[in-house]
Amino acid sequence: MSQETAFSAKETQIPNHTAWFFVPTLYFAAGLPYVLVNNVSVVLYKNLGIDNATLAFWTSILYLPWAIKFLWSPLVELYSTKRTWIVRIQLLMVVCLSAIALSLQLPQFFFLSWIGFAIAAFLSATQDTAIDGFYLLVLDQKAQAFFVGIRSTFYRIAMLFGSGLLVFLAGQLEHQTGAKLAWTTVIMFPAFVFFILWIVHTFILSEPETELDNRPSFSTVYRSVIQSYFQQPKVGAVLAFILLYRLGEAMLVKLAAPFLLDAPEVGGMGLSTAQVGLAYGTLGSIALTLGGVLGGWFVSRYGVKRTLFPLAIALNLPHLFYVYLAYQSPAIHWIYGLVTIEQFGYGLGTAAYSVYLMLLATDSYKTSHFAISTSVMALGMMLPGLISGFVQQALGYQLFFWLVVALSIVGMIPLLWIPLNRVPE
Repeated sequence: MSQETAFSAKETQIPNHTAWFFVPTLYFAAGLPYVLVNNVSVVLYKNLGIDNATLAFWTSILYLPWAIKFLWSPLVELYSTKRTWIVRIQLLMVVCLSAIALSLQLPQFFFLSWIGFAIAAFLSATQDTAIDGFYLLVLDQKAQAFFVGIRSTFYRIAMLFGSGLLVFLAGQLEHQTGAKLAWTTVIMFPAFVFFILWIVHTFILSEPETELDNRPSFSTVYRSVIQSYFQQPKVGAVLAFILLYRLGEAMLVKLAAPFLLDAPEVGGMGLSTAQVGLAYGTLGSIALTLGGVLGGWFVSRYGVKRTLFPLAIALNLPHLFYVYLAYQSPAIHWIYGLVTIEQFGYGLGTAAYSVYLMLLATDSYKTSHFAISTSVMALGMMLPGLISGFVQQALGYQLFFWLVVALSIVGMIPLLWIPLNRVPE
């Protein structure tokens, strides 16, 4: 019996057909707070008059809980079951999102709502650890590879719901009610959705039999988790790969929506909030979802070794489209089309990356090892984002997007050195 099984739960693998009942809803629940905190908040603050440097810096800090969640992920291993963590966090998320919505009506809305988003980020990062642990424990490796497309699909549907439907709705309402009341109404919607998810998961997620005896101490588990992770072969190359793979995307992501919203006089596209909801949220998220499903199928069919580099190209090459948009300012149907293709490539590019991170999780500490990998990934998104707004304001959009392209090339270099001998064909 592995240590994780001994002290976490007797969470045995289940028949793959039953995963269809929980993988979609769990990963929708994982994606929704992530997109609210890291994407929707950007459009919200832009609409409420916050400048690019400020919103990019403070919304990038919101990545921090995902970057450091490995510090408390062993708690998810040691105390209670994954199911209990999941349902309790989802109830707390209802309260948190409701508080964020109401805070937008107050004079100190930026500070108060940012605190609310920070709490939501902490809850979401912890929920991710519990959901990923549940997924890794109850499905075998073949099923994990197969369902990576399904989990990505519903994660992307959550992004479509957030950055598409909610942003579009806010754009429609702001003309009638004003921006603050529009966003209060919009943020209350996902609070209600989380209430429904809490009810659903309370009933459909099975409670594993916990084994309370002979659990090691937190310090023992934490030390063992860290040592076993950092003793893997070529750990430096692995960490560089995780940290840098999305470097270009990390620099771009906080400025994509402001670029579309900014007036042409300052180098933007001059789109309305509703148009951004359609371009980057709706069409882009649909393309992102399709790319994730297709990418998952490619990885399942051909394996990580043969797909990692081609899918990395698919992720990074479309960043050139933003260079074109910044120089040419084409008609809106071109903007819709190019953003859609860029998001499709992003969906493709993250599939093999996600599976590789799963394969780094060893049998003894799957949940905690995967949490460490995704923490490093979040750090790779947070650090470039912190400076992206300042860099964009200094360079202007045209030179900024050329920098994004250059950083995308840098981010692919660690692919040359990561160990693939443990990766199945």
